[in-house]
Amino acid sequence: MAAALTRTVVEEQHVPIYLECLRVDSVLDFDLYLYADNRLVLYRSADLAFNDRTRQKLLENKIDRLYIRGDSKGSYQQYIEKNLDKVLTDPEIGEEKKASILYETSTTLVKDVLSNPTYGENIQRTKDMVSNTVNYILKGREAFMNLLRITSFDYYTYSHSVNVCTFSIALAQQLDFRDEQFLHELGVGALLHDVGKSKISERILNKRSTLSPYEFEIMKKHPQWGVDMLKETNQLAQASYYPVLQHHERGDRCGYPHALTLDEMHVYSQLVAITDTFDAMTTDRVYQKATDTYPTLRIMFSLKGAYDHDFLRAFAELMGPSGLADI
Repeated sequence: MAAALTRTVVEEQHVPIYLECLRVDSVLDFDLYLYADNRLVLYRSADLAFNDRTRQKLLENKIDRLYIRGDSKGSYQQYIEKNLDKVLTDPEIGEEKKASILYETSTTLVKDVLSNPTYGENIQRTKDMVSNTVNYILKGREAFMNLLRITSFDYYTYSHSVNVCTFSIALAQQLDFRDEQFLHELGVGALLHDVGKSKISERILNKRSTLSPYEFEIMKKHPQWGVDMLKETNQLAQASYYPVLQHHERGDRCGYPHALTLDEMHVYSQLVAITDTFDAMTTDRVYQKATDTYPTLRIMFSLKGAYDHDFLRAFAELMGPSGLADI
């Protein structure tokens, strides 16, 4: 009991990382620790090259996880983002682990963006992350299913943003939109679609009861706030702003902030409106429990004119063809 407690305390002060994330012959900016004799011990100091001999010794001892100090998370995030393309194309890494690494790295990035959305470097990191996500999802349906299996089912703005980005790129692929610029602009807009919520208080975002009319009016401002903040960086393609501004629009004019029709919505926004709604309804919120996939899709199909029917049908097929019979 005491040993388990000690390990819990130690792990709270450190972060586990996958051995596969460490690239051979790369120099690390963080110390590496191993768990031994009921404590974490320094294994390799920062600024030492991580070579193949080191990696092989760890594998021989069946060690696939190491630890870094909690205050090294920023350095590790920078390292993994820099090397993510190599990780995702490494044939020695299993596809499910690649999906897990991509998802974890993406959610950490979105946390950084929400904490400082006008910082230009964060926007460049976002674009690089979307490029990696597009390349991964274009590998085929199994790649998307790997990501879907590790999707968070608890609603947080950062995990929701990653889910919406993943769903949107996969939906575009399902609809045979293959142009690289299209997918990249869509993915960036989807990943950043809720950035305006960084200006809304946690009290409103996490309120367990229905928002008051005043609170809802504040909430309805987050699309425009998101666009305003992102424009300060001057780093996005013009088309990537549309999902940020229009993801709550609905073709039946019941959306906000401008009550647009489908014809007035950009194609990126029509796609993200579907994936944003779906993810919000199928994850646990502070004020409501998640709805299962096919009941959610049935509700969305019942809202006549709210979503592009062909896009919504393609999304239902993406989530599982067997469900179409019930819709």
